[in-house]
Amino acid sequence: MIKPAEPTRTTIRPSDLTFGLSTCHRCLWLFYWFKLDMPKIMPLVSPLSAMQEKAFRNMSLQEIDPRLPKGMVTRFGQKVKSKNFVINGKETRWSLAGKYDLLSENEDGTASLIDCKVSKNEESQGDHYAPQLEAYVFALENPATGDAEKVASIGLLKWNPDRVIGSDASTYAFGVTQEYEVVHRDVDGFYKLMTECIEMLEGPLPASGEKCNTCKYLNDRGVIGI
Repeated sequence: MIKPAEPTRTTIRPSDLTFGLSTCHRCLWLFYWFKLDMPKIMPLVSPLSAMQEKAFRNMSLQEIDPRLPKGMVTRFGQKVKSKNFVINGKETRWSLAGKYDLLSENEDGTASLIDCKVSKNEESQGDHYAPQLEAYVFALENPATGDAEKVASIGLLKWNPDRVIGSDASTYAFGVTQEYEVVHRDVDGFYKLMTECIEMLEGPLPASGEKCNTCKYLNDRGVIGI
């Protein structure tokens, strides 16, 4: 395999810092250099995410969770792109680009970033999603264009579907338990992870990840001669 002179994409998706790096470096490398990506069949993710985001538009942060700063959700589902990332004083070709869920305007002039999740997982998910949220913060505080934001807090707004409500076909709906989880900032950890990610992408084709079901499936097919 001949590595192209340039990657097909140089904007890193925030979700890849949570899922791609922890699953398979090889699949991630192939996506950025060759735009090879496995199709994902998740038909309910987009409509559920859109409904959740819509429910909190223009809502006071205090209504979401009293631990949050005083402010109001004023922006939702907007794309952000960062300046190119710098490693050891040298600017790389890589930046961050994605679309956040909810962003507030706080009374003290700062912003709060909230990522919406619909999940049956009742355990803490803050550490798992922290790199993704830090990526959005980096793009907001170091934008490719426009004014920088100062982000005061980050967190997860989780809906756990746990019941059916209503009495007939015209009123049936899913009920959820809502929880806001504070995500603690780890800027040093984020920079370390971004450095690891970029160095991996700039290197040769990595080995398959042990947790990668895609690579396992392809390897197993090869073993039986298909």
